[in-house]
Amino acid sequence: MLTILHSKTSLLKQLVQIKAEKNIWFITFILSAIAGYCDATTFVAADHLFSAHVTGNFIVFAYELVKGTDSGVWLKLGTFPVFVISVIIGGWVVSRSANKNMLLMVEGMVLLISGTVANYLKLYDTVNEGWSVLLVMMIVFAMGLQNTFGKLFSKETLGPTTVMTGNVAQASLDIYNMINSKFSEPAILLNLKKQSILICGFFIGSLCGALLSNFIGLGAIVLPGIVLLFLCVNKSTLLKSNILKVRNTDILPDKT
Repeated sequence: MLTILHSKTSLLKQLVQIKAEKNIWFITFILSAIAGYCDATTFVAADHLFSAHVTGNFIVFAYELVKGTDSGVWLKLGTFPVFVISVIIGGWVVSRSANKNMLLMVEGMVLLISGTVANYLKLYDTVNEGWSVLLVMMIVFAMGLQNTFGKLFSKETLGPTTVMTGNVAQASLDIYNMINSKFSEPAILLNLKKQSILICGFFIGSLCGALLSNFIGLGAIVLPGIVLLFLCVNKSTLLKSNILKVRNTDILPDKT
């Protein structure tokens, strides 16, 4: 009888682990898509500015500087200190909260507020340069929080969700290793699938962000805010459910 109970306990724990792994794949895709969406949105609707890949703004700044564009070029450099401040604040938030989803919840709220304000200003035709700068910096701030989440909780995703350069490099190496091993290493194929989730998510998000922001401007940023808040609520529910299942199995006897 005890042996059967132990078998059920082991099976349930395995099912919980499989469910958790599936959640990680899903969360990775969503976060990558959100980063790509935000990057494309600010690039299209905010004068070629990157919100997720902020170091890319250095290149845009240098290009616009040598081309002699207007003073708005300095906005590109302004994203860097905002990003740094966001990461510092994110670290502070994590140190004072037991909920690892808190960073993503704050990110979702910032994106939702940014998009809502942008839509309101556009609706009443009251958009000005000051508001535009503030909204863009809020989006950069939100992406800084997502970067912080990726750094502090690296096991919650399959890899970096905001910058794809390293993921593309890893995928390329995986392709080489697959060919070199004559497709006999399942671990290499699994790793390539993980990189593909990250890259495809970012690419799809970029397309959606570019298309929507081309029509409605920065107000398009409200969509990832809603998605992220929904994800956080759902993720918290799943996490509590999984923990409860494991705790329930822990009350079973350990001896045969």
